[in-house]
Amino acid sequence: MVSDRKIKKLALACSVLSIGLVFNISAKAESVTVYAAASLTNAINDLEKIYEKQNKVEVKTSYAGSSTLAKQIEAGAPADIFISADTQWMDYLQNKKLVATNDRINLLGNRLVLITPKGQSLNIKLDKATDPNKVFTGKICTGDTKSVPVGKYAKQAFTNLGWWNRIELKLVETEDVRAALNFVARGECQVGIVYATDAAISKDVKVAGIFPENTHSPIIYPVGIIKKNSNSAKFYQFLQSNQAKAVFKKYGFSVLAPVKP
Repeated sequence: MVSDRKIKKLALACSVLSIGLVFNISAKAESVTVYAAASLTNAINDLEKIYEKQNKVEVKTSYAGSSTLAKQIEAGAPADIFISADTQWMDYLQNKKLVATNDRINLLGNRLVLITPKGQSLNIKLDKATDPNKVFTGKICTGDTKSVPVGKYAKQAFTNLGWWNRIELKLVETEDVRAALNFVARGECQVGIVYATDAAISKDVKVAGIFPENTHSPIIYPVGIIKKNSNSAKFYQFLQSNQAKAVFKKYGFSVLAPVKP
């Protein structure tokens, strides 16, 4: 027979184990899930480490084109925070009642640049006097011009420069800006149109020109809360902190005044 003492010890052990499991589950539940435009990968990865160390909260991240992320969120993806590379995809989610006006701000800005593989020389002026067919002899890579923000900005710039009809057939359109960057870095495209911050993180490309700001819409990164809870609210505020701003600036983003759209 099992003695009463052994039964009590077994019960105590089970109790301690169950308490440990409860605490473990509770600890794992402390997390915030951030869906961010691909161009933010390096900056958000840095902020993830800082935030986790300071708050003991796990930061889960997902990076892709803003259009892809917005569609995933619409389909029920478990995002707490969304950072888009343009205001249109944030507006899209707001119109779907998935983010509230009071829970979003315009956070960052960027510049649109023309890049080439590092060893390639290209002399070009980004103005209406330039004939792009004399300059662009190979493929031109950027994001999908119908849905990916960098591609939409690129199409605006080409259209305003009077180049669009002459270069459209040379375009290679990608699912996000990092894919376009990699095409150029590997030498598979003669040039690419990406953000200045993306060009800065690659050793295999160089900037051949900066598109005039009046050729495209302002490049604005809004951040919004998708699921409002204490962890998402705290991370939302953290993104606006001086500590976060320093990281964004390190990667070349401009920090915007916290004005709600």
